Amino acid sequence: MDSHNLPGKNVMKGIFWATVASTMWGISGTVLQFIAQGQAIPAGWLLSIRTIGAGTILLVISLFKYRMGIFDIFKNWHTIGWLLAYAIFGLMGNLLTFYMSVQTGTAAAATILQYLSPLFIVVGSFLFKRIMPLRSDLLAFVISMIGVFLAITKGDISQLSIPMASLFWGIGSGITAAFYVVLPRPIVAHHSPILVLGWGTFIAGILFNLNHPFWMSTPPITGTLVASVLTVIVVGTILPFSLLLYSLNFAPSDVVSIVDAVQPVMTFILSVIFLSLKISFVEVIGSAMVILAIYILQRGRSSLDKEIIK
Repeated sequence: MDSHNLPGKNVMKGIFWATVASTMWGISGTVLQFIAQGQAIPAGWLLSIRTIGAGTILLVISLFKYRMGIFDIFKNWHTIGWLLAYAIFGLMGNLLTFYMSVQTGTAAAATILQYLSPLFIVVGSFLFKRIMPLRSDLLAFVISMIGVFLAITKGDISQLSIPMASLFWGIGSGITAAFYVVLPRPIVAHHSPILVLGWGTFIAGILFNLNHPFWMSTPPITGTLVASVLTVIVVGTILPFSLLLYSLNFAPSDVVSIVDAVQPVMTFILSVIFLSLKISFVEVIGSAMVILAIYILQRGRSSLDKEIIK
């Protein structure tokens, strides 16, 4: 069935589950800041336990669903190369840069900067494939830049509302989030997305553990730490990705991608409530402009796709 002709009731069902997924990512970002700053957990240890844990669980789920077919992804060297690139530059790069941006700044600011990833995809397409941006792309770029400026300076160019290190890590997070989206596309065309995510996360987990094994230099294990880490693994990785895939059965991808704007909004709200984040009206306006920019970008691309289909 054409996703653009799905019954309204089904589309609403898809929007609901996509909203739940984005809300979970927002919750995870807030918990991540609590771990990074409140618990002072080293990045190396958390990334090792998070990736190896999530990767193992995803592969076990895939094993029940696909049996020994989970190893078919390794039958082609070309596919293996893309999988390694996805695991290293997409998953590892994004998890590390986002965590460091949160640890040195705030989850709210890190999420907004990471949310710029669609713009980095457009820029990358122009630089490496010479694909000219649309007018909506350029409009989105200008609005997002103004929004980021307001969000990180509160409108005063002489000061930053977040440390410079957090800004750089956040920009890196946006770039690697673009890698996270683009690099697995050649593999997902032939293999299940949840299987690709499982192997990519598991490989990232192995590489992170080569640097910092999760059983070494372990921080004090408390109930709070265990609950926080499980929240990041389950609520921040496994459940939202599965729900996002499920939502695509009911709603078109362009609608689902727009619903993703719930994530930064939820992170802001939870950070204000639980982490006592002080946010000015100018920062709210700036963050809203970034979300608006991505909406314009996605709608513009959606309209182009519909014209091509016609």
